[in-house]
Amino acid sequence: MHILLVEDQLPLTQTLTQSFGALGIQVSSCADGLLADTTLHQHAFDIVILDLALPGMLGIEVLRRLRQRGDKVPVLVLTASGDTYDRVQGLNAGADDYLAKPFDLAELEARLRALYRRSIGAVDSAVGVATLVFNTVTRRFTIGTHPLDLPPREHDLLEALIVHAGRPVSKLVLTQRLSGCEAVLSNEALEIYVHRLRRRLDGSGAKIETLRGLGYVLVAADDTPA
Repeated sequence: MHILLVEDQLPLTQTLTQSFGALGIQVSSCADGLLADTTLHQHAFDIVILDLALPGMLGIEVLRRLRQRGDKVPVLVLTASGDTYDRVQGLNAGADDYLAKPFDLAELEARLRALYRRSIGAVDSAVGVATLVFNTVTRRFTIGTHPLDLPPREHDLLEALIVHAGRPVSKLVLTQRLSGCEAVLSNEALEIYVHRLRRRLDGSGAKIETLRGLGYVLVAADDTPA
């Protein structure tokens, strides 16, 4: 897999390049929108990770030009703190997925692999805990044979937990993921969403455990979190 990373924050670019390199993923990078537009016009990539706040040319304009040329390469846009306006703009301009900063590397990798599988027509992939299953391509949950439809924030919360199943996810990461542009989600509000999800997961064999000082972890009901 060859990714073009369009990001003007050098530390983040270095971290992603090193992390993906260890996974066998090739990364090329651009630090401004003008260079990204030229690079995408001249070279082909499997996936593009595109920050929207770029010097030279905004990421949204890079994306519009890409789609106007008929290029269907999968694009994952990076938005600031879950900003709803940026998210909607990106999707309307032709983005295939989005992720809010700050994000977890494991989640980013899972989303990229799902986009790649979809782009090459691969069979849907799924991750699960007990009878709870999450399809990483369609981003839908099921419990057994029954769909589990969730409100947006509960969906995002459960997705963040299931892609890290068996590993703790901090409250900071979760509140930032669920926060919108209008307000930062409080720990108290997060606990309410966790409580609601626990009730929805009754009978699934999956449960959300609280790990003091670490956050939350999704495990099978008969497992003990590490």
